[in-house]
Amino acid sequence: MSTAQAAQNVAEHVTQAVVDHASEAPLLYPLILLAAAVIAVPLFRQLRLGSVVGYLAAGVVIGPHVTGLFDDPESVFSLAELGVVLLLFIIGLELKPSRLWTMRHDILGFGLIQVALCGGALASIGHMFGLNWHASIISGLGLALSSTAFAAPLMEERGELTSPYGQRAFSILLLQDLAVVPLLALVAIFAPGKDAAHPAGLATTLAMLAAVGIVVVAARYVMNPLFSLLSKTKSHEIMTAAALLLVLGAATVMELAGLSMALGAFLAGILLAESSFRHELEADIEPFRGLLLGLFFMTVGMTIDLEVVYRNWLWVTVGVFTVVAVKLTVIYAVARVTGSSHEDALKIGGVLAQGGEFAFVLFGAAVTAHVMKADNANILTAVVGVSLALTPIVFGLAARAAKKREAKMPEADFSDADGRVLVIGFGRFGQVVSQFLMARGIDVTAIDRDADQIRAARRFGFQVYYGDGARLDVLRAAGAGNAVLVAVCVDERKSSMQIVELLQQHFPLAKLYVRAYDRRHALDLLRRNVDFHIRELYGSAVTFGGACLEALGASREEVAAVEADMRRRDTERLALQLAEGELAGKNLMHVKPVMPEPLTQPKREGRALSLETEEATREDVPPEVAAGHL
Repeated sequence: MSTAQAAQNVAEHVTQAVVDHASEAPLLYPLILLAAAVIAVPLFRQLRLGSVVGYLAAGVVIGPHVTGLFDDPESVFSLAELGVVLLLFIIGLELKPSRLWTMRHDILGFGLIQVALCGGALASIGHMFGLNWHASIISGLGLALSSTAFAAPLMEERGELTSPYGQRAFSILLLQDLAVVPLLALVAIFAPGKDAAHPAGLATTLAMLAAVGIVVVAARYVMNPLFSLLSKTKSHEIMTAAALLLVLGAATVMELAGLSMALGAFLAGILLAESSFRHELEADIEPFRGLLLGLFFMTVGMTIDLEVVYRNWLWVTVGVFTVVAVKLTVIYAVARVTGSSHEDALKIGGVLAQGGEFAFVLFGAAVTAHVMKADNANILTAVVGVSLALTPIVFGLAARAAKKREAKMPEADFSDADGRVLVIGFGRFGQVVSQFLMARGIDVTAIDRDADQIRAARRFGFQVYYGDGARLDVLRAAGAGNAVLVAVCVDERKSSMQIVELLQQHFPLAKLYVRAYDRRHALDLLRRNVDFHIRELYGSAVTFGGACLEALGASREEVAAVEADMRRRDTERLALQLAEGELAGKNLMHVKPVMPEPLTQPKREGRALSLETEEATREDVPPEVAAGHL
C-alpha cells in the first residue's frame, strides 16, 4: 500500500468516526467549524490572500466533497445567511437617507446599465455554447450579479467603503440586491407549463409593499422609544437582544413577503442611521456580524464540489475567466463613461468582477422550474464559487494596477513655481496655512506626493504640484532656493525630519516652519534649531480646553489667564526636557494626586521614594508618559 493510499484510509476512518459520534456530541460540529476557521484564516492572512479566502478554503476542506467532516452544509446555511443580513444592517446604519438620495443616480443609472450590459453579454456567450435562450438569459443575469458579502467587507477592510469608488461600487450592489426579486419572477415566467409559472401578481405586490411599510413604521416610530425605554434598565444584554430583534424581525418580514432578508435589514439600518442609538446598535451587532459572515463564507466553500470542478475543469476555467473578464471590462467602461477616474474604475471593476451569492438561489430556482438543466447549474455554481474565491486576488491586482498608475503620475512642471513661500504637504493642515498666506496676497508654491489629494485640491481651484519633498531635486525644482519661508506640513514624522535635514543642509537661508506630530517630534525639531514648530493638536486642544472652561462658568478673562499659564508651563517644560531629558519638568504639569479610598487597607507596605527607586520603577511608567507625549 502506498503512502498516499494509507493517508487516504486514515482520513476516511477519522471522517467516519466524526460522523458516527456527531449525534452523541452535539458540540462536535461547532468545534469543527471554529477549529477550521482558527487554523485557515490566520494562515491565509499571513499569505496575504485575505480572511475571505481563508474561510472559503476551510469550508472546502471540511465540506462533504473533501473530508466530509461537515456533511450537511444546508443545515447551517440559514444561520450563516444571517451574516450577510447583519452586514447590510451595519452598512445601512452608515448611510443616512439624505446620503442615499444623493446616490440615486448611481443606483438607478450605473447599476441598471451594469446589470443589463453584463447580463446581455454573458447570456449571448451562454447561448453560443449551447444553452437555450431562457437558460442563457437566467444564467447571464445571474452571473451579472456580484457579491455584497464579499465586496463590502473587502472595501471595509481597506477603509475604502466610503471612498468615491466605494460608494459607486456599493450603489451597484444595492441595485443588484433589488434585482433579485424580478429575476426570480422571470424564472417563473420562463418555466414551461402554466402550473409551473407563478408570476408575481397584485396580491404579491401588495404584500411586498406592506412588508416595506411595516419595517419603515417599526424602525422609524417604534424602535427609538423602545430603545430609550430599555436603556433605562442599564442592562447591556437587553439592548443587544433588542438590536438583534430589530434586525431579524425586519429580515423575516421581508422574507415572508418574498423580498430579500438582507434588503429588510438594510432598510432598517438606513431608517436608524440618524438615531441617537446608532453607535450602540453597531457595537452590539458587530461581534455577531463577524462570526456569522465567516460562517457564511465557509458554507459557500462547502458547496464547491471539487469533483465537478475536476470533471469539467476546462468549462469551469473558461467560465471563470469569461465572467471575470467580461464584468471587469464592462464595469470599467461604464464607470469611465459615467465620470470615474481610471484608478477608481479599475477598483470598481476588480471588486465586482465575481459572481454573487444570489446566483446560487437563482440557479437553484431555475433547476426546480425546469428552466435550466441540473448539470449546467452545477457548472455555473462552480464558476460562481471559484470566482468568489478569486475575488480578493482579482481585487488586489486591480488595486495594485491602479496604485501603480498613480505612482507613475508624471512629475509636475515647476517652470511657473516662483512663490515666496513653499508649502510641503497640502493636506488639512497645509490647506489652512495656505489660506492665511493667500489672504495677504503672498505667492505660495504647494507640493504634495498624494495624487488623490492633488486631484481633490485642483477641483477647488488650487494649483498643487506633484512631488516628494524628501527629494532634493524636487525641492530645487519647486523653488526652495528662492523661497523666503518653507512650511513643512506633512503628517509623517520620519518624512518631516528627512525634509528638514535636506532643507537645512542645502537651503539654509530659508526660514523653516515645521508641523510637529507630537512632543517627541517637537523636541527633535528643537534640537535641529528650526525657526518655528507647533504640535499639530496642541493649539486646537488649548482652544478646546478653554471652551470647556467657559462652558463650566469661567469668564473669558479667567480662560485667557489659564491659557497663558498653560502655554508658559509647556514652554518651560520643553526647555527642561531639551536640557535634562524627556522626564524633566513633570512638576510643571497639573496632575490629580491619587488618594486611597477611606477605610481601605493598603495592599502592600509603603516605602520611601528616592531617586534610585524612581529609576527602578521607571518600567512601570506608561509608554506614552515615559516618551513625553503629554
